[in-house]
Amino acid sequence: MTTWLNMSLQDGASPIMEQLVFFHDHVLMIMLMITTTVLYMMITLIRNKQTSRFMLEGQMIETTWTIAPAIILVFIAMPSLRLLYLMDEVHNPALTLKAVGHQWYWSYEYSDFTKLEFDSYMIPQEEQQESTFRLLDTDNRIVLPMNSPIRLIVTAADVLHSWTIPSLGVKTDATPGRLNQTSFSINRPGILYGQCSEICGANHSFMPITIESVPAKYFINWASKMSE
Repeated sequence: MTTWLNMSLQDGASPIMEQLVFFHDHVLMIMLMITTTVLYMMITLIRNKQTSRFMLEGQMIETTWTIAPAIILVFIAMPSLRLLYLMDEVHNPALTLKAVGHQWYWSYEYSDFTKLEFDSYMIPQEEQQESTFRLLDTDNRIVLPMNSPIRLIVTAADVLHSWTIPSLGVKTDATPGRLNQTSFSINRPGILYGQCSEICGANHSFMPITIESVPAKYFINWASKMSE
């Protein structure tokens, strides 16, 4: 989860998020190169006497400053398009989770199990313990197996919501009357936090998302107990 004075992205908990972090750093390096070049040219122009009897045209520099930005955009666009396609792929999911947004809580259904569904509410401040996080912990956590491809189906029962886990690189709109699909894989155990990222009403900031990533055998034991 994000921490106080954190100036960068959260550590990636999925392969897609790790690739997004790499792409972010890649674009920042290109921006640094452009900023340095423009700053050098500005300083050079300021210190120049601005006089030349022979400078009537500059075909070479005009060609350069037209082609160079196009080449730079290609170096940004290619990895960006690759990531967009990877984020839309769904590879033989081992588990399907359906998330339904309500005002103002989430309800979840595990489609591969019978009678495995529950509502997830934020823990009120007066009921919190020292080990819980304010506005982020829920009474029922989503338990998911790590290192398994998971398909997520998101919809809403009333107004627009958005199911978001920053450390997974997942942000999917929950639209009434529509099923939106995405997929992810969690590559480490732990607890992941997220929130609704759509302004859905008065209690918009009080419908958090909490995922507990566990090994597959622990998930099977949990699912068996919950289905009884």
